[in-house]
Amino acid sequence: MQDARSRLIVGLDVPTTDKAAAIVSALGDTVEFYKIGYQLVFAGGLEFARDLIAGGKRVFLDMKLLDIDNTVAKGVENIVKMNVSMLTLHAYPKAMRAAVEAARGSDLCLLGVTVLTSMDAADLKEAGYSDDPQTLVARRARQAAEAGMGGIVCSAAEARTVRQIVGPDMAVVTPGIRPAGADHGDQKRVVTPGDALGMGSSHLVVARPIIAAPDPVAAAQAILAEMDGALSENAL
Repeated sequence: MQDARSRLIVGLDVPTTDKAAAIVSALGDTVEFYKIGYQLVFAGGLEFARDLIAGGKRVFLDMKLLDIDNTVAKGVENIVKMNVSMLTLHAYPKAMRAAVEAARGSDLCLLGVTVLTSMDAADLKEAGYSDDPQTLVARRARQAAEAGMGGIVCSAAEARTVRQIVGPDMAVVTPGIRPAGADHGDQKRVVTPGDALGMGSSHLVVARPIIAAPDPVAAAQAILAEMDGALSENAL
């Protein structure tokens, strides 16, 4: 399942580094890739990310950067030095171009966030957007490809469309993944792991179905098995 393991990203959506460390310890070699977002970042998560990387794990730093060009560029320059594998920023063209230039020559995969998976058409309308989620995702995917980004973050429901836009080489990272029968939580656009890979996703972000499971290892192994089956089927 090595290929599946490299594509499964477990979200460390917990309030303390002690809880994050306990999850990582419990999962052991079953999981090699972790996402660290705002909640953990502001509780010592950046140092924890460095520790994970030093221990041979890969880190997806989910910061969703957006600021003036120079500020984005300077932030990315320092993040490159951390040796994280992936970094998110909101898919605004100027911010993406600044980030791409700042990361040039490194192995950092920059991901453009299209539309948050907690948002649906009504939420976008309330926020002042005239586009529906699918239209806005497509536009931002094109802009990310034009800017030279490494990949896209989108709902798996839009993964097939995004894959057609960005081609085979860019990463398509999809949160909101829920195994069949799992609680959707605050995610409004969710898909199962196997379906997500079949739709064109390259990496899947899974948090609660693993970290809140009675047996996190068994939960992760079940998702990896489903991913492995989907990858084998799609390779035929």
